[in-house]
Amino acid sequence: MPQQQVKKKGRERKEPFCKRLETLFVDYPAVLIVGCNNIGSNHMQRIKKTMKGQAVFVKGKNTLVRKFIRRTTEHPEWQALLPLLRGNVGLVFAKGDLTEVKKTLINLRVEAPAKVGIIAPQDVFIQKGPTKLEPTKTSFLQALNIASKINRGTIEILQDVHLIKMGNKVGSSESTLLTMLEKKPFSYGLICTNVYEDGKIYQAKFLDIAPHEVLQRFYTYISIVAAISLATGVPTLASVPHSILNSFKNLIAIALETKYDFEQAKKIKDMVENPDAYKSNAPTQVVEKPKVEQTKVEDDNPPEEDKKKDESSGGDMGLSFFYE
Repeated sequence: MPQQQVKKKGRERKEPFCKRLETLFVDYPAVLIVGCNNIGSNHMQRIKKTMKGQAVFVKGKNTLVRKFIRRTTEHPEWQALLPLLRGNVGLVFAKGDLTEVKKTLINLRVEAPAKVGIIAPQDVFIQKGPTKLEPTKTSFLQALNIASKINRGTIEILQDVHLIKMGNKVGSSESTLLTMLEKKPFSYGLICTNVYEDGKIYQAKFLDIAPHEVLQRFYTYISIVAAISLATGVPTLASVPHSILNSFKNLIAIALETKYDFEQAKKIKDMVENPDAYKSNAPTQVVEKPKVEQTKVEDDNPPEEDKKKDESSGGDMGLSFFYE
């Protein structure tokens, strides 16, 4: 087949993908950049089906996506994505609440065993305690320097073991041991790394911050700025309302101590001079205390001894605490 025909067929395959990308970039205001390591085709199809209606997952060659972004001169803001299109990554075009989209992606992660030769994405620990291993496996554990003993016909691990460190390759012995213990320490799925929204890039971890936490931090920092401004005498937008309020309090104090008067101080002066006129007319409810019936306490002491005790202790103190 001539080389020109091969190039023509290559362009025909790429054009629909580029047109789809352009439509998605225009229709969806936000894009999540996700890592796609160790994801099989079946897992990928399940992710696409689950995200249908909420987001669109696109996985293509990075060179083709970068080429499309560079040649689209009508939207120069898309070029902010170029540095992020490196490695095994994909794009999730989303609308609405991005936090919910990220939660959906996390829920779609699947457990996976520790296969030989893969890079461990996280540390793997084995907790101490009884296992289902037969006593014949003690020599295998000894080869891995894992202290153990036989307890009631099974092997018991005596202390916690840091079996695999994050970033190291999984060895055959570690993989075999985890298989025997029926453990799947890893989980694989789309990992949100960055977010593109309105021409800006930020890390996906900021999606985990709740709106009320943002407002709380904002109010805290505003109060700090206002306090510093008031202490240094430098007016800012945060301190001006406090300065005006403090000045108004000083004017009210002067008006109350002198005969000087102004419109805003008239009502306050009237409240000070005529407090009865501003008392609330709402009826107050009187709560009656429940009546408590006292009972006599009988004991075996003769009446004369009781009388002496009452006189020495100050009457019937103590007996009033005993009720039915």
